[in-house]
Amino acid sequence: MDATTVPVRVDYELTPLGQGLYGLLSQVRDWAVDKTDEVDEARARYDTRQAGA
Repeated sequence: MDATTVPVRVDYELTPLGQGLYGLLSQVRDWAVDKTDEVDEARARYDTRQAGA
């Protein structure tokens, strides 16, 4: 049986240790998506203050 693939194929998967972080990282992602507008507004306020300094 020839297992050669062109182009080379690589399969990745999380280890059990990495899977333990999945829920936490999902919560961080959800927070970031939920707070995007607030972060953009804070960034704009900061940029405005820096431009006037």
